[in-house]
Amino acid sequence: MADAKKVMEFVKEKGVKLLDLRFTDLPGLWHHVSYPIDQVSEASFEEGFGMDGSSIRGWAAIHESDMLLIPELRM
Repeated sequence: MADAKKVMEFVKEKGVKLLDLRFTDLPGLWHHVSYPIDQVSEASFEEGFGMDGSSIRGWAAIHESDMLLIPELRM
């Protein structure tokens, strides 16, 4: 299992420019959201990434759709 510090070291070493987070909705359809790497820090992996869940089937109505996507670190 990777930790956030190792991920950020990898990002810097390899010149990564974009973080792509992939996830599934309740019926199992894949989705993804991308963030420019300058918006990512070690803290992002604990605090999560804000997103609007209203467009994802089965997640939340528009009035309750502010959500956090917290990645599971794997390398």
